[in-house]
Amino acid sequence: MDQDAREQGLLSALTTEHFVLQTSRSATITESVGRATVFLSLLSASLIGLGFVSSSGHLIKPYLGAVLPTLIITGLLTFARLVQTTVENALNLKRIQRIRAYYHRQLAGEHDFFADAVTGEGNMRTIAAAVGGSATRWDLLLTTAAMVGAVNALLIGLGATLLTGVASGSATFAIALGVVVALVAFAAQLAHIKRASLWLSS
Repeated sequence: MDQDAREQGLLSALTTEHFVLQTSRSATITESVGRATVFLSLLSASLIGLGFVSSSGHLIKPYLGAVLPTLIITGLLTFARLVQTTVENALNLKRIQRIRAYYHRQLAGEHDFFADAVTGEGNMRTIAAAVGGSATRWDLLLTTAAMVGAVNALLIGLGATLLTGVASGSATFAIALGVVVALVAFAAQLAHIKRASLWLSS
């Protein structure tokens, strides 16, 4: 196979790979939205149910005892998958930028097509800027995973408050402990997102 045929074959393969990666990015975004929607719908339905049983004092504790663990488990599983899809999406974008950098070097000539893919090549901050992001530590708070993590932290804190209130009988102590537990839970989930995405910058 001569050099021209080899380059043409590589270009065809890269074009196909570019399409597949973009399709994969769309699929991860769709899955993230779907999972978050299912979780938030479950949470909304649970709050509506709580409104129905709130008038019967003897039903509230059994209801919360059944619903709260379900919400927490569902939320944590949703969070774990959202972190995975966030990393998959970023990895696909990184691979797309490598292909775009090849397009620029081989085909752009004197034009500046795909030039952004070459500037700071491999750097996630530069790659994120290509799609309007900045890849700073604060951007972790803007992800769907962090949103679900915040809801999870609230539910975990609520669970701790209720259990402590029942055990100690002190509302003030129970609320204070619940706030601390919620903050720790949220911080732990943010740390998990950061750890999961660290290797992308290598």
